[in-house]
Amino acid sequence: MPAQWSSPVRYVECDQQGVVFNAHYLTWADEASNAWWATHGLPWNELVARRIDPVVKASTLEWTSSARWGDTVTVDADTEKIGRTSVTVRFTIRVGERVCCVVRNTYVCLDDGRPAPWPDDVRALLTDG
Repeated sequence: MPAQWSSPVRYVECDQQGVVFNAHYLTWADEASNAWWATHGLPWNELVARRIDPVVKASTLEWTSSARWGDTVTVDADTEKIGRTSVTVRFTIRVGERVCCVVRNTYVCLDDGRPAPWPDDVRALLTDG
């Protein structure tokens, strides 16, 4: 189930040429991840209350064009792959219909600092959503 997050590009997110600095694409993916978890019926505060600890194991970024100061970015978040202990989410960051960057984050479920299978009900929500 896709989720979406949007924000105007802030001056502080840009370099001297008015182009968004690359690290902010990861920040926007992180912001959109909250909407993605909630869309699957798993708001972050519920995950924390249940002591489910998804952490980012890997991130990749692929740029195709720049977002600039004054633009509004929209992030479309969608499930790409669900594993036994992990889930990969694709964040497509765009300005209008123009794709700027695709971020892929792989989240791993941890229990006491070690990878653990998703609880059955969480897996069902991730799979059905």
